[in-house]
Amino acid sequence: MLAIISAMQEEIALVQQSLTGASSRATGGREFLTGQLHGTRVVAVFSHWGKVAAAATIAQLLSSWPVTELVFCGVAGGVRADLGIGDIVVASDLIQHDMDASPLFARYEIPLTGKTRFTADAGINARLVAAARRFVHEDLHASIDAVELREFNISQPRVASGLIASGDKFFSTGADLAGLRQRLPDTACVEMEGAAAAQVCEAFGVPYGVVRVISDGADDHAARDFPRFVRNVARHYSAGLLAHFVRGG
Repeated sequence: MLAIISAMQEEIALVQQSLTGASSRATGGREFLTGQLHGTRVVAVFSHWGKVAAAATIAQLLSSWPVTELVFCGVAGGVRADLGIGDIVVASDLIQHDMDASPLFARYEIPLTGKTRFTADAGINARLVAAARRFVHEDLHASIDAVELREFNISQPRVASGLIASGDKFFSTGADLAGLRQRLPDTACVEMEGAAAAQVCEAFGVPYGVVRVISDGADDHAARDFPRFVRNVARHYSAGLLAHFVRGG
């Protein structure tokens, strides 16, 4: 069974609308929908924002359903200079940029795990990259209004793989972004849930992947760009990409 999680309600709602034979179960303050997505049995849920919300949602999900793999999708602020709005990042590794239990542990190390970074499942990653490329080449311009694509200067988005940094902070100033780049120079993008999801999945022994679409530059314009992008663009990315993912790329 495939689990699909998003921290954005608009994104997961469109995925849930695509389910056939759907049934709903509310527990732990979340609504979990199960059904078929293009022939694949899935459970889909809106995790809410932040590391704690994501971890609580995924722990509940993995304790309650026979999940064999998990995909966390959503949006992120771009950190790497070559990534722009509309580009897609599949996580190779994930790190909690706000974890610091030093001097007891090294900075970014998750206490008692011996890890500073979590590595996503290579097989899921390959499928996510293939699905993202198919969406960009086949569905992007058909599924998203041309006005919105022009507004965000999206024409032929890149699909990249790299480090995703997670933490309980929305990056919205150039100064904060510069600080993150200095501390973790190989970061591709920044968001608020992925590394926490990875930590829970590893504790449960469930393979996982994290895929994000760049919604803003994690800078002084982020708060202005973010709401419209999620509402009119990002949700179509997630639904389209996941459709290709469950069909096999």
